[in-house]
Amino acid sequence: MSQSSAYSDFLKLWGIVTDLEHGSAVLQWDQETRMPAKGAAARGRILATVAGIRHDKMVSAELCDAWNKAIDSVEADSLEAAQLAKAKMLIDREVKIPAELAVALAEAESAGLHAWQHARAESDFAKFQKELEQLVKLNREKASALAGAGRPYDALLDLYEEGSTEADLVPMFAELGDVLAPMIKAVGASKPVDESPAQGHFDPAAQKAYCKMIAAQMGYDFEAGRLDKTTHPFCTTFGQGDVRITWRWQENDIRPAMYGVMHEAGHGLYEQGLPSEWARTPLWAASGLGMHESQSRMWENMVGRSEAFWHWAMPHFHIAFPDKADVTPEQMFPALNTCKPSLIRVEADEATYNLHVAVRFEVERQLFAGGVNVAELPELWDQTYENLLGVRAESISDGVLQDIHWAMGAFGYFPTYTIGNLVCAQLFEQARKDLGDLDSQLAVGEFDPLLQWLRSNVHQHGRRYSTKEMVQMATGKPLSAQPLLSHLTALAERVYGVSIPV
Repeated sequence: MSQSSAYSDFLKLWGIVTDLEHGSAVLQWDQETRMPAKGAAARGRILATVAGIRHDKMVSAELCDAWNKAIDSVEADSLEAAQLAKAKMLIDREVKIPAELAVALAEAESAGLHAWQHARAESDFAKFQKELEQLVKLNREKASALAGAGRPYDALLDLYEEGSTEADLVPMFAELGDVLAPMIKAVGASKPVDESPAQGHFDPAAQKAYCKMIAAQMGYDFEAGRLDKTTHPFCTTFGQGDVRITWRWQENDIRPAMYGVMHEAGHGLYEQGLPSEWARTPLWAASGLGMHESQSRMWENMVGRSEAFWHWAMPHFHIAFPDKADVTPEQMFPALNTCKPSLIRVEADEATYNLHVAVRFEVERQLFAGGVNVAELPELWDQTYENLLGVRAESISDGVLQDIHWAMGAFGYFPTYTIGNLVCAQLFEQARKDLGDLDSQLAVGEFDPLLQWLRSNVHQHGRRYSTKEMVQMATGKPLSAQPLLSHLTALAERVYGVSIPV
C-alpha cells in the first residue's frame, strides 16, 4: 500500500469522528439557543447516543490498524507525521475512558445544562444540585481514568490546555495576585471613573446591528457564521464554513453586548482562519483553550477598549445611539477601562478578571481534592469571592450559578482564561513591534493587518504546536506574565493615576 493511500484511508476514518463531533455541536448549539424546554430529556439521549458512537469509532480496531499502516508510510517530521502524532494522543486519551462512562457523561451534561438554566433563572441551587453531583462524580471517574498514577485534576487541566498542571498554575496566579491585589486596592482609594458614556438606554435591535457591524469589520465572515442570543455567550464550530457565535445584552449598558460579541467574534476568527485544507483532520483545531482565549481577549480588550479603536467606532456609535451623540473617544476610554471588584466574570474589567478565574481555580482544586462536597459549593464560592475580591453575591445566580461550564462538565477549563490573557498580552506586544503604527491602523478601522498577523503566527498552525511553542515562535520568548502586568499597570496609571511597580 502506498504512503498516500494508507494516510488517506486513515484520514477518511478520522473524518467520521470529526463529523460526529460537529454533529454533537449542532445539537448543543440548538439546545442553548432554540430548543423547546420539553425537548431536554430526548436531546440528552440523542447526545449520549452520538457520544457513544464517536467513542466506539475512536477506540476501534479499524482506526488503530489504519493508524499503524499510515505511520509506517509517512516521513518523520512531516505534516503527515504531525497529524498522526496528534491523532495518537487523542486516541490514547479516549481509550482510557470506558464507553459507558463516555455515554453517561454526555447524558449528564445535557441534563446538567437544562437544570442549570432553570436554577440560574430562578436563583435556586437546589434545582441544579442533583445534576451537578452526578457531573462531579462522573468527572472524578474520568479524571482518575485519564490520570493513571498521576494527579486527577491535572488530567482535567490537560484536556483544555496541553501540559497545564496545578503545580504550574498556583505560582502563576500568585505572581498576578502580588501585583494586581495592591493595584486594585490603590485604585479603590482613588477617584471613581465616570461610566456614563457607556450607560443609558440602548435598544437591543440597535445593539445587535452595531455589534454585527463591528464583528464584520474585524473580519468575522457572516456568510460562514451567524449571531444568536443565549444565556451564556459562546462560539461553536460545525465544520468548515460554519462557525457560529452567540450573545446577550443589557438595555442600560452597551458594554456587555459589545464586548461579548467582540470576544466571541475573536474566537470565531480563529476557527474561520484554520487551514481549509486540514478540515476534518486531527490538526484542524485550536492548539488549546488558552490560545483560543488569547484571540478573543485580544479583540475584546487590546483592540476594543483602546482609544485608537474608538476614533473609528465613535461615529458609528453616534449613528446607532443618537442619545450619545456628544460622547467622545477620550470620554469613553476611561469608562471602558475601569478597575473595580464585581461579581460577574464575563463582565469584569481586565485587572480583576484574573481574580475571578482564581476563585474558580481554587474552588475546583478543593472539589477534586475531595475537601469539599457539592452542597458546600455555594458558601465556598461566596467566601472565596469575599477573600479575593471583597464582594459577596446577593443572589446565587450571581454566585456559583453564573457560569455554564460545570453544567457542561467542563472542569479544569477556567484556568485557560488567565493563560489566554497572558498569551494575548505577549502576542499583542509583538504585533505592535511587527506592524509598526498599529494605533493608526485601528483608528481608521484597518483591522486586517492585525488579523493577517494572527493568521500567520497562530491560526495557520491549527494544533500542530502547543500554545507555549507558538508563543515562543511568534515572540522569540517563553510565555511570561510581565507583558500582561505591564499593560494593566499602565492602564491603572493612565485612568486612575495609580502607579504600581511590576
